[in-house]
Amino acid sequence: MWQSVGLTVLVIVATLLCAFLFMLFGWYVVWQLFLSKFKFLRELVGDAGSPQAETQPSEPKTDRSSNAAPRTRPKTARQRIVSPESTS
Repeated sequence: MWQSVGLTVLVIVATLLCAFLFMLFGWYVVWQLFLSKFKFLRELVGDAGSPQAETQPSEPKTDRSSNAAPRTRPKTARQRIVSPESTS
């Protein structure tokens, strides 16, 4: 009788351990593939020094308007204003 009780307890503990390990492995995979991309979640976990943190290089803090002219889109034919001198 004690043998069957011990075996039952062993099966329950092993089942819980396997379920916990499966959930832990699933969390790790989802973290690596998806959740670690969000800065908010990294800050919640406290993973500020990860290699995935801020993959974009930071720009120097200079005034861009003084260095280069602002970018403009080319105007379409409808947006262009035709001067009267060019029509004659």
